[in-house]
Amino acid sequence: MDIQVDCELMEEIKEALQNNELLLAAEKIQKYLDKCNNTPLNIAITGESGSGKSTFVNALRGIDNRDERAAPTGVVETTMEVTSYPHPNYPSVTVWDLPGIGTTSFPTDKYLEHVGFEKFDFFIIISDTRFRENDVKLAQEIQKMGKKFYFVRSKIDHNLHDEERSQKEFNEESTLTQIRENCIKGLQKQGFEAPQVFLVSSVDLHLYDFRLLEETLERELPARKRDVLLLAMPNVSLEIINKKKDTLQAKIKYYAMLSAVVGGVPVPGISSAVDIGMIVGVVTQYKVAFGLDIPSLERLAQTTGVPLDELRAVMISPLATKKLTPDLVMKLLSECITTASLMAAEEVSRFIPIFGIPAAMCVSFASTYKILNTFLDMLAIDAQRVFTKALGLDTAV
Repeated sequence: MDIQVDCELMEEIKEALQNNELLLAAEKIQKYLDKCNNTPLNIAITGESGSGKSTFVNALRGIDNRDERAAPTGVVETTMEVTSYPHPNYPSVTVWDLPGIGTTSFPTDKYLEHVGFEKFDFFIIISDTRFRENDVKLAQEIQKMGKKFYFVRSKIDHNLHDEERSQKEFNEESTLTQIRENCIKGLQKQGFEAPQVFLVSSVDLHLYDFRLLEETLERELPARKRDVLLLAMPNVSLEIINKKKDTLQAKIKYYAMLSAVVGGVPVPGISSAVDIGMIVGVVTQYKVAFGLDIPSLERLAQTTGVPLDELRAVMISPLATKKLTPDLVMKLLSECITTASLMAAEEVSRFIPIFGIPAAMCVSFASTYKILNTFLDMLAIDAQRVFTKALGLDTAV
């Protein structure tokens, strides 16, 4: 569906350019980019009381339980009503903390109706022991209504710690296998033929099955919602950082086309001014997606216990270490001979009779495409370095 939309968009843009309707072409490109960047995604987190729902909500948003924007956590049921928690960097992504299943206030048979299941893209059903009758009933109702759901076994770090203290010959892999098989057998007894259970620690998302859960969601969500989810995900692996890079890279051609359309305006200086402003905006998006903006780094420092200064010290790109401004971008571009030459050629090409405007558009596309790819590569490397530093690994990636 998304591929078809892309093809239709390209045809519409092509037609607008052929008719010399540059403003219409720019409008269509910008509308497409805005739609991609603001695709809504609603994630429901549910389960029985005390299963660790709220902690998982916070972890999914990259927020520590002590953060003032965090979902409240505790040893008793702290979620008494349906509560929305927008992602700190992506307002269109909302994680919903739902009340515990089967509580006095929310009986199972009225649960989905009460929480308004229609608005959710998928459900994550959490348990910190075995999945019980209420969990199964909920999953069956969700299935009947055509929604996706995923079983998550939480607090795995606690289980491993307890097992290690109680066993003389502790083996982590054997313990994880036993926990997973017990959950699967329990669900099979209650009618699920081939249930998949993800073992997760909200404290250490980079361990156990969270990556497998992310890959499953990525595979089963529509393309645009998949991209939004991926960008909003905390950096729990180098693989996710690379996937974010690929997702961001796929949109560069549209920004380059937007630059080319502006490049067709026969007024010297307009394209360069617009391009620099656009590049600053897009690179800011890159920093946020990779978690390299200051608020994201502060949250990472709070969550991991690694001082902010140490996280910032491993970053090597001026785009990450300095405040992003038009002047900084211009300085970096001037240091790149190829890019600077392309931008100069763009301005000169405007004065070439008849063929000048098409030439300027081609040069503008090429320069913007090269610039954004170069800056994206620089920030992806810094994201990898920050990730390995946060986990106490070797930062020479």
